Amino acid sequence: MTEPLRIDIVSDVMCPWCIIGYRQLSAALEASGTAHEVHWHPFELNPQMPAEGQNTREHIMEKYGSTPEQSEQSRQQMKALGDSLGFDFAWTDDSRMHNTFNTHQLLHWADTQGRRHDLKMALFTAHFTDQRNLSDDNVLADIAAEIGLNREEALAVLDDQRFANDVRAAETFWQQQGISGVPAVVFDRKHLVTGAQGVENYTNILSQIAKLKS
Repeated sequence: MTEPLRIDIVSDVMCPWCIIGYRQLSAALEASGTAHEVHWHPFELNPQMPAEGQNTREHIMEKYGSTPEQSEQSRQQMKALGDSLGFDFAWTDDSRMHNTFNTHQLLHWADTQGRRHDLKMALFTAHFTDQRNLSDDNVLADIAAEIGLNREEALAVLDDQRFANDVRAAETFWQQQGISGVPAVVFDRKHLVTGAQGVENYTNILSQIAKLKS
């Protein structure tokens, strides 16, 4: 029996292309019937982001030098892609970017209970669809509780920062592998693909990997 394909995904829940890319990859995996296991890893798009976060449009214009028109065009493009993949981007003028170091610590904790993937999906929805404040530890604990994790323990994890060193070590490891942008997807521990590739491209990649493994 063939082992499931290992897929490591380095990403940040602030990254719209990460959920788009994952949904595209997921569609390709389903269509091809590929047995697989997904492992999520931390990356901070904005490690210097202050605790209170920043208006998303303002941040994008500052970081990439884009105009308000370009920013709106990009949002519309991502919204259309999201709709086609069953994911709702519901940006507003008040949408905010957040510092995600605590988010990654909570994901690390969820992984100790086999729930990292579920929490990751819930956080993408909380941020992009529901516009919840991921800078707020109480909100993060609420989201954990909504998928059946212990809210008090989630708050304790964030309060004492017990997984801070583990998250830093994981971030450093992937940076040392040359990862400087996300999503970064590593198939079978050796084939790196960056960016949201589209369902067709992911399907082709899976087919090529299957041939290499056969």
